[in-house]
Amino acid sequence: MTKKKKTKVKGAQLRPRKLQSEIIRLFKRNPKKPFNAKQIIRKLKVANNKDSVQNALEALVTDGKLLATQDYKFKLGRSGATSARRRSSDSYYEGRVDATRTGSAYIIVQDLEEDIFVPAKYMNTAMNGDKVKVRAWMRPGRRRLEGEVEMVLERASESFIGTIRLFPKHAIVTTDGIGNPFDIFVGLEHTKNASDGEKVTVKITNWDRGPRFDPEGQVSVVLGEAGSHDIEMKAILINKGFDLVFSEEAMDIAEKLPAIITEEEVALRRDMREITTFTIDPDTAKDFDDALSLEFLEDGKYEVGVHIADVAHYLEPGSALDKEAFQRSTSVYLVDRVLPMLPERLSNELCSLRPHEDKLTFSAVFTFDQNDKLVDRWFGRTVTHSDHRFTYEEAQQGLDSGEGPYASELRKLNRLAYKLRKARFRDGSINFETNEVKFRLDEDGTPLEVFIKERKDSNMLIEDFMLLANREVATFIDKKAAGHEIPFVYRVHDEPDPDKVEEFARFARELGFEMNVSSKTEIARSFNRLNKEAEKVPALKLLEPIAIRTMAKAAYSTENIGHYGLGFDFYSHFTSPIRRYSDVLAHRILALNLVSEDPYRVKKDPLEEQCRHISLQERKAMEAERESVKYKQVEFIEKHIGETFEGQISGFSDYGIYVELKENYCEGMISFATLPEPFDLASSRLWVTGMHSGTQLKMGDDIWVKIAATDLARRRIDMEWDEEAGK
Repeated sequence: MTKKKKTKVKGAQLRPRKLQSEIIRLFKRNPKKPFNAKQIIRKLKVANNKDSVQNALEALVTDGKLLATQDYKFKLGRSGATSARRRSSDSYYEGRVDATRTGSAYIIVQDLEEDIFVPAKYMNTAMNGDKVKVRAWMRPGRRRLEGEVEMVLERASESFIGTIRLFPKHAIVTTDGIGNPFDIFVGLEHTKNASDGEKVTVKITNWDRGPRFDPEGQVSVVLGEAGSHDIEMKAILINKGFDLVFSEEAMDIAEKLPAIITEEEVALRRDMREITTFTIDPDTAKDFDDALSLEFLEDGKYEVGVHIADVAHYLEPGSALDKEAFQRSTSVYLVDRVLPMLPERLSNELCSLRPHEDKLTFSAVFTFDQNDKLVDRWFGRTVTHSDHRFTYEEAQQGLDSGEGPYASELRKLNRLAYKLRKARFRDGSINFETNEVKFRLDEDGTPLEVFIKERKDSNMLIEDFMLLANREVATFIDKKAAGHEIPFVYRVHDEPDPDKVEEFARFARELGFEMNVSSKTEIARSFNRLNKEAEKVPALKLLEPIAIRTMAKAAYSTENIGHYGLGFDFYSHFTSPIRRYSDVLAHRILALNLVSEDPYRVKKDPLEEQCRHISLQERKAMEAERESVKYKQVEFIEKHIGETFEGQISGFSDYGIYVELKENYCEGMISFATLPEPFDLASSRLWVTGMHSGTQLKMGDDIWVKIAATDLARRRIDMEWDEEAGK
C-alpha cells in the first residue's frame, strides 16, 4: 500500500479589517513576543501576501494598537492590550536631546543604535542637552523611530542669556544662540533694574505655563550692552549650561574651610615635606594641582612622587559645595578666561600646590632601580611642600642649559619620561598631536596675534608622569579586586569602528598615504606613521583631525574596556581633581580601598550615572572652548577684511571650499557661488574640477584668498579666491 503524499492546506485570503483583527488576537496570545509580516503569515496560515500583511501592521501602528521595533518587527501597543498588555514603559525611552537649528531634535538613547527623531511641535519645552522621557513610534513607510517628548527629567541648563525688552506690565527676554531662540516672560519685579535692550542672564522658574505661554523666569545677572568681548564669552558659557557664579551655599562652605593644617592631620599622612618637590605649569596658571618630587635612596634606587591636590579632603560628599562641583564636573577653559569647577578659595588657595606652602596631597610614589625599571609603587595621603614653581618655559630652559634651580632633577626626570614615552609608543600608544591654537590678547580681550602652541620636553615630561600615575592607580584597583569587580571611574577609549577606518584609509590613499588596517595594532602604527609623515608633507597634516574623528570618543565609565588610544589595559583620571570631578571620585574610591584589607565596593549603578553626567559635561566644555577659539579667530580676521592671504585647502563641502590661512591658522570658506565657473565636487570630497576649464583644486593645495566678510554671530569667515595673487 502506497502512502499518500500529504498536501499543505493553504489558508483563506482575509479582508483587511478581518486580517487586522486576527493579527491583534495573535499578539494578545503572545503579549511579549514581536513578529514580522512573514512570521504572522506562518502563524495565522493565511493566503494574504507579505505586502497586505505589512499594510495591516502599519495601519495598526497608526491606530496605536501596535508598536514598530528597531528590527522591523512589531509588538503589542498600549491600546491593543487588555489583560495581556505590555508594560507601558516598553514604548518609552530615556535619552538626551540633540537639538537642530530648526527646533526639532534627535533623542540619543544609550541602548538604541539609531536616534529618535522628534519634530519641533512635539518637543514640549525640551531643550538641547536635556534628559527626557520620550514616547516613540514608527510611521508607515518610515524606517526611523519618531517620537514625542513626554517629560523633561533633567534640565541641561536652567539659565539662559538673552536680550531684555521692557513693556508697561512685564518684560520679555529673547534668548541668544544660532539655533532656536525662544522668549521668557519676566515680571517687572524680577528684572534687576535692567534697561531695555541690555544683555541679561535669566533663570527659568516655571517651564509649564501652557502651550500658548512662554516659560517664566527671573533675571539673575545684568550683563550690560551687547557686543563686548566679555559678554560674548559669558554667553558661550551660559549657552552651554555652565553657571557663571557659585551658589551662596557653596560659597559659604568654601569660605569657612580652615586654612591651617593641624598636627593631628599630618600624623595621619606620610610626611614628604623634606623631599625636593616642584610644580611645572603654564605661566598664567593659578590652580597647581600636581607636583613632582625626586629622592635618591641609599641602595641606588630612586623614588619619583606624583603629588596631587587632596581636593576630596575638603569636599564633603553630598554637601552643597560637592553637589555643585559634580553638577559642573569640569573647569571650562576659554581663550581669555577659566570658569573653575571649584570656588577660588579651593582651586587657587587651599588646594593649589603653591610654592613654599605645606599642602595636603594624595600621592603616587614610584620606585625605580639603577636601570630606570619600575620596581615598586605606593599610594596614599601625604603632606608635601613645593620648593619651586616652574613655568613650562623656565623648566625647558633648565633642561636645555643644565643650569638654574633643580636643573639636575629636571634632567633626571626628563630622561626617565623619555623612556616611559618610548615604551608607551612601542606598546601601542597613538601619537595624535594636533595644532593647538593660542592667542595674544590686549587688556580688553581683543586678539592681537594667533599662533600655534609649541610642545616641548617640559610639557611632555609632565604628561608622561601623569599618564603613569593614572595608569598605575587603575591597575592597582583591578589587582585589589582579585577577580571580583570594584566599581571605579575608568577613562575608556574603544577600538575604532572598522568601517570608519576603511573609509579613512581610502581617503588617505588618495592623498598618497598607505595605511595598514589588518589589525588594531597595525592601525595604531599607521596613525603614528601618519604623524611622522605629516611633518614632511603638509597636505598630510590635514588628515590628522580627520583621523581623530574616525576614533571613538574617550569617556568615563565603570565598565573597563581599556584605552585604545593610549594602549593601556587600565586607565583612570587621578591627577587633576581641582578641575575634574572624575578625579575626585577616583580619589574617594582609591582611599577606601587603601584602608580596607578587603576590596571596598561602592554601588555601581549610581557611579555609572555619575560617569555619564561627567562625560556629557566634558563634551559641553570642549564645545565651549572650540566656540571661543572660533569667535576669537573671526574677531581677529575682521580687522583684515579686503586683505589677501596665502592658505591651504583644508576641505570641501556641498557649498564651498574650506581654506586655512598659513599666517594665522584662521579657517574660512570660499563659496562655490563666488567662483568664476561651476565646479564639480568629487565623490571622495578630496578635490573639485572646473566644469569649463578643467582646473582642479585638491585637498592640501596652496591657494591665495581675499577676506570678503566676517560674521561674529555665526563664527564665519567668507573668502574669495584670488587667482592673481602669488603669481
